[in-house]
Amino acid sequence: MLLKDALNSAIARLTAADVGSPRMNAETLLIFTLGCDRAYLYAHPERECTPEEESRYREAIAQRAGGMPSQYITGHQEFWGMDLIVSPAVLIPRPETEHVIETVLGLIHDNDLRSSALRMVDVGTGSGCIALALAKELPHAQITATDLSPTALEIARANTARHRLENRIQFRETDLLAGFRPAAFDFVVCNPPYVGESEADEVELQVRKFEPRNAVFAGPSGLEVIQRLIPQAGSVLAPGGWLVMEISGTIAAGVQRLLEDWAEVHLMNDLRGIPRVISARHRTRAS
Repeated sequence: MLLKDALNSAIARLTAADVGSPRMNAETLLIFTLGCDRAYLYAHPERECTPEEESRYREAIAQRAGGMPSQYITGHQEFWGMDLIVSPAVLIPRPETEHVIETVLGLIHDNDLRSSALRMVDVGTGSGCIALALAKELPHAQITATDLSPTALEIARANTARHRLENRIQFRETDLLAGFRPAAFDFVVCNPPYVGESEADEVELQVRKFEPRNAVFAGPSGLEVIQRLIPQAGSVLAPGGWLVMEISGTIAAGVQRLLEDWAEVHLMNDLRGIPRVISARHRTRAS
């Protein structure tokens, strides 16, 4: 089969399966199968696929048509300009989460904080995407990453090694911030589970079916993990330190209520105008 015929057949199958962006998905999986780039596909439409390539491509398309995210099929996802390894053990990094990094960098700039003195913790690191982006942007910061899942930590460590940042990030297997001493950090950063079980029907099928449930759903309301995290963050943050979390518009008001005793609470919207990141400052002892 020619490349152009294999691609057109795959587009037709993904379209019939109601997969979004069928051409992009078909091209991505063909690039993955052949180990080439997109330019190669367009430059060699008459190239004949080998039987092995045809078989592997059909399998990849079948998985995608069944709802499996292309990132889990290829094992890769880009975040903050870095190619990251992903698997069904971790949440797929999303562009919206880059707003968390932007918020942290903005707070550092606006408050004239010295990056060389900053101590940061990424709670529930998953693939390690937030910790890696912070390490990339803040070469002198001390960064810790936590996760309750040993499998997720293995993936985060692998990504850290791939980007040669293993000397910059320390990992700890723990539930949220359990076990850390008081005033250990200047920033607590987190993309927690924040979807309520009542919203399950509104979540994409591929998310419900394939992504780790405990990284997506927090409990009945969506606030359950954040309710535990906020007091723990208050305990481990130095006075004047910052908590930065990704959230959704559904729980924004509830999170603001939970942060009533904090200072400088600020919501940041994503590109669609949906509340996406909340930041709050730990009050100093003087206040």
